[in-house]
Amino acid sequence: MSQTVDPVRLTADLVRCPSVTPEEAGTFAILVPILEAAGFECHRCDRGGVPNLYARKGPKGAARTLAFGGHVDVVPVGDEAEWSCDPFGAEIRDGVLYGRGATDMKSGVAAFVAAAVEAGQDLPPDTALSLLITGDEEGPGRDGTLAILDWMEQAGESMTACIVAEPSCPEIMGEMIKIGRRGSLNLVFTVKGVQGHVAYPHRAKNPVDGAAELAHRLATLRLDEGSEHFDPSTLALTGIDTGNLATNVIPGATAVRANIRFNDLHSGASLTERMRGIGDEVAQAHGLQITLKARISGESFFTPPGELSDIVARIVADETKVIPVLSTGGGTSDARFIRAHCPVVEFGLVGLTMHQTDERVDVQQIETLARVFTRIAREFVS
Repeated sequence: MSQTVDPVRLTADLVRCPSVTPEEAGTFAILVPILEAAGFECHRCDRGGVPNLYARKGPKGAARTLAFGGHVDVVPVGDEAEWSCDPFGAEIRDGVLYGRGATDMKSGVAAFVAAAVEAGQDLPPDTALSLLITGDEEGPGRDGTLAILDWMEQAGESMTACIVAEPSCPEIMGEMIKIGRRGSLNLVFTVKGVQGHVAYPHRAKNPVDGAAELAHRLATLRLDEGSEHFDPSTLALTGIDTGNLATNVIPGATAVRANIRFNDLHSGASLTERMRGIGDEVAQAHGLQITLKARISGESFFTPPGELSDIVARIVADETKVIPVLSTGGGTSDARFIRAHCPVVEFGLVGLTMHQTDERVDVQQIETLARVFTRIAREFVS
Protein backbone atom coordinates (compact mmCIF):
# COMPACT_ATOMS: atom_id res chain seq x y z
CA MET A 1 0.00 0.00 0.00
CA SER A 2 1.36 3.41 -0.94
CA GLN A 3 2.13 5.81 1.88
CA THR A 4 0.63 9.29 2.00
CA VAL A 5 1.20 12.14 4.44
CA ASP A 6 -1.44 14.73 5.30
CA PRO A 7 0.54 18.00 5.24
CA VAL A 8 -2.02 19.87 7.36
CA ARG A 9 -2.03 17.25 10.09
CA LEU A 10 1.78 17.09 9.98
CA THR A 11 2.00 20.88 10.26
CA ALA A 12 -0.22 20.75 13.34
CA ASP A 13 1.89 17.99 14.89
CA LEU A 14 5.06 20.03 14.32
CA VAL A 15 3.53 23.26 15.67
CA ARG A 16 2.69 21.46 18.90
CA CYS A 17 6.43 21.01 19.49
CA PRO A 18 7.76 24.15 21.26
CA SER A 19 10.95 24.24 19.20
CA VAL A 20 12.26 27.71 19.99
CA THR A 21 15.76 28.14 18.53
CA PRO A 22 17.89 26.03 18.76
CA GLU A 23 15.57 23.26 19.95
CA GLU A 24 13.84 20.69 17.77
CA ALA A 25 11.60 19.73 20.72
CA GLY A 26 10.40 16.41 19.33
CA THR A 27 9.92 17.46 15.71
CA PHE A 28 12.57 14.99 14.52
CA ALA A 29 10.86 12.20 16.47
CA ILE A 30 7.81 12.93 14.30
CA LEU A 31 9.62 13.32 10.98
CA VAL A 32 12.15 10.48 11.08
CA PRO A 33 9.64 7.59 11.38
CA ILE A 34 7.58 9.05 8.53
CA LEU A 35 10.62 9.36 6.28
CA GLU A 36 12.14 5.99 7.20
CA ALA A 37 8.82 4.24 6.57
CA ALA A 38 8.88 5.79 3.09
CA GLY A 39 12.37 4.43 2.40
CA PHE A 40 14.48 7.49 3.23
CA GLU A 41 17.86 7.11 4.93
CA CYS A 42 17.99 9.55 7.83
CA HIS A 43 21.14 10.96 9.39
CA ARG A 44 21.56 13.34 12.30
CA CYS A 45 24.12 16.05 11.60
CA ASP A 46 24.10 17.79 14.98
CA ARG A 47 26.85 20.29 15.73
CA GLY A 48 27.48 22.73 18.52
CA GLY A 49 24.34 21.67 20.33
CA VAL A 50 22.21 22.33 17.26
CA PRO A 51 19.96 19.51 15.98
CA ASN A 52 20.09 18.84 12.23
CA LEU A 53 18.59 16.17 10.02
CA TYR A 54 19.51 14.95 6.53
CA ALA A 55 17.38 12.41 4.66
CA ARG A 56 17.74 10.88 1.19
CA LYS A 57 15.87 8.38 -0.94
CA GLY A 58 17.62 7.09 -4.01
CA PRO A 59 21.29 6.35 -4.60
CA LYS A 60 23.99 8.51 -3.06
CA GLY A 61 25.68 10.50 -5.80
CA ALA A 62 22.71 10.07 -8.15
CA ALA A 63 22.95 11.79 -11.50
CA ARG A 64 20.00 13.99 -10.54
CA THR A 65 19.04 14.87 -6.96
CA LEU A 66 16.46 17.43 -5.93
CA ALA A 67 16.75 18.68 -2.36
CA PHE A 68 14.29 20.51 -0.14
CA GLY A 69 15.59 22.73 2.64
CA GLY A 70 13.92 24.15 5.72
CA HIS A 71 13.91 24.57 9.48
CA VAL A 72 11.81 23.47 12.43
CA ASP A 73 13.04 26.07 14.91
CA VAL A 74 10.86 29.09 15.65
CA VAL A 75 11.23 32.50 17.27
CA PRO A 76 9.93 33.03 20.84
CA VAL A 77 6.19 33.63 21.22
CA GLY A 78 6.60 36.99 22.97
CA ASP A 79 3.80 37.94 25.36
CA GLU A 80 1.64 34.82 25.41
CA ALA A 81 -1.23 36.84 26.90
CA GLU A 82 -1.56 38.68 23.58
CA TRP A 83 -2.28 35.46 21.70
CA SER A 84 -5.89 34.47 21.12
CA CYS A 85 -4.90 30.81 21.47
CA ASP A 86 -2.17 28.53 22.77
CA PRO A 87 0.92 29.43 20.66
CA PHE A 88 1.78 25.73 20.50
CA GLY A 89 -1.77 24.41 20.36
CA ALA A 90 -2.10 24.22 16.55
CA GLU A 91 -5.74 25.25 16.80
CA ILE A 92 -7.68 25.33 13.52
CA ARG A 93 -10.46 27.91 13.27
CA ASP A 94 -12.43 28.62 10.12
CA GLY A 95 -9.88 26.83 7.96
CA VAL A 96 -6.90 28.65 9.49
CA LEU A 97 -4.20 26.95 11.58
CA TYR A 98 -2.78 29.07 14.42
CA GLY A 99 0.54 28.69 16.19
CA ARG A 100 4.16 29.75 16.36
CA GLY A 101 5.86 28.38 13.25
CA ALA A 102 2.62 27.81 11.38
CA THR A 103 3.89 30.06 8.59
CA ASP A 104 7.63 30.21 9.25
CA MET A 105 8.06 27.44 8.45
CA LYS A 106 6.69 24.21 9.82
CA SER A 107 4.02 24.25 7.13
CA GLY A 108 6.77 24.40 4.50
CA VAL A 109 8.57 21.44 6.10
CA ALA A 110 5.34 19.46 6.29
CA ALA A 111 4.56 20.23 2.66
CA PHE A 112 7.93 19.11 1.34
CA VAL A 113 7.97 15.99 3.53
CA ALA A 114 4.54 15.05 2.16
CA ALA A 115 5.76 15.76 -1.37
CA ALA A 116 8.97 13.79 -0.95
CA VAL A 117 7.08 10.77 0.39
CA GLU A 118 4.61 10.94 -2.49
CA ALA A 119 7.10 11.61 -5.30
CA GLY A 120 9.63 9.17 -3.86
CA GLN A 121 7.37 6.17 -4.43
CA ASP A 122 8.35 5.85 -8.10
CA LEU A 123 11.80 7.42 -8.49
CA PRO A 124 13.43 6.82 -11.89
CA PRO A 125 16.82 5.07 -11.87
CA ASP A 126 19.86 7.14 -10.80
CA THR A 127 17.71 9.89 -9.26
CA ALA A 128 17.17 10.89 -5.65
CA LEU A 129 15.31 13.21 -3.33
CA SER A 130 16.90 14.68 -0.22
CA LEU A 131 15.81 16.84 2.71
CA LEU A 132 17.91 19.27 4.76
CA ILE A 133 16.17 20.23 8.01
CA THR A 134 17.80 22.33 10.73
CA GLY A 135 16.97 23.63 14.18
CA ASP A 136 19.04 26.80 13.86
CA GLU A 137 17.76 29.03 11.07
CA GLU A 138 16.26 31.66 13.34
CA GLY A 139 19.46 31.80 15.40
CA PRO A 140 23.10 32.41 14.47
CA GLY A 141 23.00 29.75 11.73
CA ARG A 142 26.64 28.70 12.18
CA ASP A 143 25.81 25.12 13.16
CA GLY A 144 22.58 24.61 11.25
CA THR A 145 22.39 24.22 7.49
CA LEU A 146 26.13 24.86 7.31
CA ALA A 147 26.69 21.80 9.49
CA ILE A 148 24.48 19.70 7.23
CA LEU A 149 26.37 20.87 4.15
CA ASP A 150 29.71 20.09 5.81
CA TRP A 151 28.47 16.63 6.74
CA MET A 152 27.21 16.05 3.20
CA GLU A 153 30.58 16.93 1.72
CA GLN A 154 32.37 14.52 4.05
CA ALA A 155 29.81 11.78 3.37
CA GLY A 156 29.91 12.19 -0.41
CA GLU A 157 26.34 13.47 -0.64
CA SER A 158 25.39 15.96 -3.37
CA MET A 159 22.49 17.96 -4.79
CA THR A 160 21.64 18.96 -8.34
CA ALA A 161 19.27 21.70 -7.19
CA CYS A 162 17.47 22.78 -4.03
CA ILE A 163 14.19 24.43 -3.08
CA VAL A 164 14.02 26.23 0.26
CA ALA A 165 10.45 26.39 1.54
CA GLU A 166 10.63 29.77 3.29
CA PRO A 167 7.48 31.93 3.07
CA SER A 168 8.15 33.79 -0.18
CA CYS A 169 4.83 35.37 -1.09
CA PRO A 170 4.04 38.86 0.30
CA GLU A 171 0.24 38.74 0.13
CA ILE A 172 -1.05 36.23 -2.44
CA MET A 173 -0.15 32.55 -2.69
CA GLY A 174 2.00 31.99 -5.74
CA GLU A 175 2.98 35.59 -6.45
CA MET A 176 6.72 35.39 -5.76
CA ILE A 177 9.69 33.06 -6.11
CA LYS A 178 13.01 34.09 -4.62
CA ILE A 179 16.00 33.54 -6.90
CA GLY A 180 18.48 35.52 -4.80
CA ARG A 181 18.91 37.47 -1.62
CA ARG A 182 20.81 40.53 -0.50
CA GLY A 183 23.79 40.12 1.79
CA SER A 184 23.70 41.24 5.41
CA LEU A 185 26.43 43.00 7.37
CA ASN A 186 26.11 43.90 11.06
CA LEU A 187 28.23 46.79 12.33
CA VAL A 188 29.15 47.90 15.86
CA PHE A 189 31.27 51.05 16.10
CA THR A 190 32.76 51.84 19.50
CA VAL A 191 33.58 55.54 19.85
CA LYS A 192 36.01 56.08 22.74
CA GLY A 193 36.71 59.47 24.32
CA VAL A 194 37.61 60.75 27.79
CA GLN A 195 34.99 60.80 30.53
CA GLY A 196 34.50 64.03 32.41
CA HIS A 197 32.18 66.48 34.15
CA VAL A 198 29.72 68.32 31.89
CA ALA A 199 30.67 71.60 33.57
CA TYR A 200 34.26 71.18 32.37
CA PRO A 201 33.92 69.81 28.82
CA HIS A 202 37.43 71.02 27.93
CA ARG A 203 38.81 68.38 30.28
CA ALA A 204 36.99 65.59 28.47
CA LYS A 205 36.66 64.26 24.94
CA ASN A 206 33.00 63.70 24.26
CA PRO A 207 32.41 60.50 22.24
CA VAL A 208 28.77 61.45 21.69
CA ASP A 209 29.85 64.28 19.37
CA GLY A 210 31.77 61.85 17.20
CA ALA A 211 29.01 59.26 17.41
CA ALA A 212 26.45 61.84 16.27
CA GLU A 213 28.51 62.74 13.20
CA LEU A 214 29.20 59.08 12.47
CA ALA A 215 25.52 58.25 12.74
CA HIS A 216 24.62 61.13 10.44
CA ARG A 217 27.16 60.06 7.84
CA LEU A 218 25.90 56.47 7.92
CA ALA A 219 22.23 57.47 7.79
CA THR A 220 22.73 59.72 4.78
CA LEU A 221 25.10 57.42 2.90
CA ARG A 222 23.91 56.28 -0.53
CA LEU A 223 25.69 53.00 -1.19
CA ASP A 224 24.57 52.47 -4.80
CA GLU A 225 21.68 52.88 -7.22
CA GLY A 226 20.91 49.18 -7.51
CA SER A 227 22.07 46.59 -10.03
CA GLU A 228 20.53 44.58 -12.84
CA HIS A 229 18.94 42.06 -10.49
CA PHE A 230 18.83 43.92 -7.15
CA ASP A 231 17.35 47.05 -5.61
CA PRO A 232 19.72 49.61 -4.07
CA SER A 233 21.62 48.51 -0.99
CA THR A 234 20.36 49.95 2.30
CA LEU A 235 21.95 50.93 5.60
CA ALA A 236 19.84 51.24 8.74
CA LEU A 237 20.98 52.54 12.11
CA THR A 238 19.87 50.09 14.81
CA GLY A 239 21.16 51.74 17.96
CA ILE A 240 23.18 54.52 19.60
CA ASP A 241 24.05 53.82 23.22
CA THR A 242 26.29 55.43 25.84
CA GLY A 243 25.08 53.38 28.78
CA ASN A 244 25.06 56.70 30.65
CA LEU A 245 22.13 57.57 32.93
CA ALA A 246 23.81 60.52 34.65
CA THR A 247 22.97 64.04 33.50
CA ASN A 248 26.21 65.61 34.66
CA VAL A 249 28.73 63.16 33.15
CA ILE A 250 30.27 63.11 29.70
CA PRO A 251 30.54 59.38 28.95
CA GLY A 252 33.76 57.66 28.08
CA ALA A 253 32.40 55.68 25.15
CA THR A 254 29.42 55.43 22.84
CA ALA A 255 28.33 52.53 20.61
CA VAL A 256 26.76 53.03 17.21
CA ARG A 257 25.12 49.99 15.63
CA ALA A 258 23.93 49.53 12.07
CA ASN A 259 22.99 46.89 9.51
CA ILE A 260 23.62 46.92 5.77
CA ARG A 261 21.59 44.84 3.33
CA PHE A 262 23.70 44.85 0.21
CA ASN A 263 23.38 43.78 -3.40
CA ASP A 264 25.82 42.10 -5.77
CA LEU A 265 27.80 45.30 -6.32
CA HIS A 266 29.48 44.73 -2.96
CA SER A 267 30.97 42.08 -0.74
CA GLY A 268 30.87 41.98 3.02
CA ALA A 269 34.64 42.55 3.08
CA SER A 270 34.57 45.58 0.78
CA LEU A 271 31.79 47.21 2.78
CA THR A 272 33.57 46.51 6.06
CA GLU A 273 36.65 48.34 4.80
CA ARG A 274 34.51 51.23 3.57
CA MET A 275 32.78 51.52 6.95
CA ARG A 276 36.10 51.34 8.76
CA GLY A 277 37.35 54.19 6.59
CA ILE A 278 34.38 56.37 7.54
CA GLY A 279 35.02 55.61 11.20
CA ASP A 280 38.67 56.59 10.84
CA GLU A 281 37.74 59.90 9.23
CA VAL A 282 35.32 60.80 12.02
CA ALA A 283 37.81 59.71 14.68
CA GLN A 284 40.50 61.96 13.22
CA ALA A 285 38.15 64.93 12.94
CA HIS A 286 37.15 64.69 16.62
CA GLY A 287 40.36 63.41 18.17
CA LEU A 288 38.67 60.19 19.24
CA GLN A 289 39.30 56.48 18.86
CA ILE A 290 36.77 54.52 16.83
CA THR A 291 36.93 50.75 16.43
CA LEU A 292 34.65 48.57 14.34
CA LYS A 293 33.38 45.05 14.83
CA ALA A 294 31.71 43.71 11.72
CA ARG A 295 29.89 40.41 11.23
CA ILE A 296 28.86 39.18 7.80
CA SER A 297 25.65 37.16 8.11
CA GLY A 298 25.74 36.26 4.43
CA GLU A 299 26.86 37.47 1.04
CA SER A 300 24.39 38.40 -1.67
CA PHE A 301 23.64 35.70 -4.20
CA PHE A 302 21.71 35.28 -7.41
CA THR A 303 20.54 32.14 -9.20
CA PRO A 304 20.12 33.02 -12.88
CA PRO A 305 16.73 32.02 -14.29
CA GLY A 306 16.99 28.57 -15.82
CA GLU A 307 15.67 25.05 -15.59
CA LEU A 308 14.94 25.09 -11.86
CA SER A 309 13.13 28.43 -11.73
CA ASP A 310 11.32 27.63 -15.00
CA ILE A 311 9.89 24.39 -13.59
CA VAL A 312 8.93 25.99 -10.28
CA ALA A 313 7.33 29.04 -11.92
CA ARG A 314 5.29 26.99 -14.40
CA ILE A 315 3.93 24.60 -11.77
CA VAL A 316 3.24 27.41 -9.27
CA ALA A 317 1.27 29.30 -11.94
CA ASP A 318 -0.69 26.18 -12.86
CA GLU A 319 -1.61 25.33 -9.26
CA THR A 320 -2.29 28.85 -7.95
CA LYS A 321 -3.49 30.59 -11.16
CA VAL A 322 -1.04 33.39 -10.32
CA ILE A 323 1.99 34.28 -12.44
CA PRO A 324 4.94 34.45 -10.00
CA VAL A 325 7.54 37.19 -10.05
CA LEU A 326 11.21 36.18 -9.74
CA SER A 327 12.56 38.32 -6.89
CA THR A 328 15.76 39.01 -4.96
CA GLY A 329 14.09 41.12 -2.26
CA GLY A 330 13.57 40.50 1.42
CA GLY A 331 15.89 39.41 4.19
CA THR A 332 18.28 36.50 4.44
CA SER A 333 17.67 32.75 4.55
CA ASP A 334 19.66 29.53 4.59
CA ALA A 335 19.61 29.62 0.81
CA ARG A 336 22.67 31.84 1.19
CA PHE A 337 24.63 28.76 2.30
CA ILE A 338 23.15 26.29 -0.17
CA ARG A 339 23.87 28.50 -3.18
CA ALA A 340 27.56 27.58 -2.92
CA HIS A 341 26.66 23.94 -3.61
CA CYS A 342 23.94 24.03 -6.26
CA PRO A 343 21.28 26.27 -7.86
CA VAL A 344 18.68 27.23 -5.25
CA VAL A 345 15.32 28.99 -5.27
CA GLU A 346 12.85 29.73 -2.51
CA PHE A 347 9.13 29.20 -2.68
CA GLY A 348 6.62 28.95 0.13
CA LEU A 349 3.49 30.36 1.66
CA VAL A 350 2.27 33.90 2.24
CA GLY A 351 4.40 35.35 5.02
CA LEU A 352 2.13 38.08 6.36
CA THR A 353 1.96 36.76 9.94
CA MET A 354 5.39 35.18 10.41
CA HIS A 355 7.01 36.11 13.74
CA GLN A 356 3.78 37.88 14.78
CA THR A 357 1.32 37.26 17.57
CA ASP A 358 -1.34 34.80 16.35
CA GLU A 359 0.91 33.54 13.56
CA ARG A 360 -1.36 31.54 11.26
CA VAL A 361 -1.77 29.92 7.87
CA ASP A 362 -4.71 29.01 5.66
CA VAL A 363 -4.81 25.21 5.53
CA GLN A 364 -5.63 25.35 1.83
CA GLN A 365 -2.27 27.03 1.25
CA ILE A 366 -0.51 24.11 2.93
CA GLU A 367 -2.33 21.65 0.67
CA THR A 368 -1.52 23.72 -2.40
CA LEU A 369 2.14 23.94 -1.44
CA ALA A 370 2.34 20.16 -1.01
CA ARG A 371 0.86 19.66 -4.50
CA VAL A 372 3.31 22.17 -5.97
CA PHE A 373 6.29 20.45 -4.35
CA THR A 374 5.08 17.00 -5.40
CA ARG A 375 4.78 18.02 -9.04
CA ILE A 376 8.15 19.79 -8.99
CA ALA A 377 9.86 16.74 -7.50
CA ARG A 378 8.34 14.36 -10.01
CA GLU A 379 9.18 16.55 -13.00
CA PHE A 380 12.70 17.45 -11.89
CA VAL A 381 13.83 13.84 -11.43
CA SER A 382 11.91 12.42 -14.38
